[in-house]
Amino acid sequence: MPARQDEVRLAVRSVLERVGDKWSVIVVCQLAGRTRRFNELRRLCHPINQRMLSTTLRALERDGLVTRTMHPTVPPRVEYALTTRGRSVLGLARGLAVWAEENHADIQRSRAAYDARTS
Repeated sequence: MPARQDEVRLAVRSVLERVGDKWSVIVVCQLAGRTRRFNELRRLCHPINQRMLSTTLRALERDGLVTRTMHPTVPPRVEYALTTRGRSVLGLARGLAVWAEENHADIQRSRAAYDARTS
């Protein structure tokens, strides 16, 4: 396989890992339509812990999906918002979240049946 195809596949895999990550999907959905502060996001994304939320927000910012704005106040006020690119993935993230909500009970039953067969 040509090196260019390998590069494209790695790039696509990297993007899908970010966009498909459970916390990324939840954070993107919570930023839909409005700017939020860190602690507000943490409450809305419960049970995410502070470290995981920080890691997720940094990764989303690095990929250009989220902006971080620091206001020079005491104490400092930091706000997060979706970028144009982040808003473009919002429909996919919401769709995935809705699908998971609609199918979670059936998936749990499938897991239980599989576990019963294989244990």
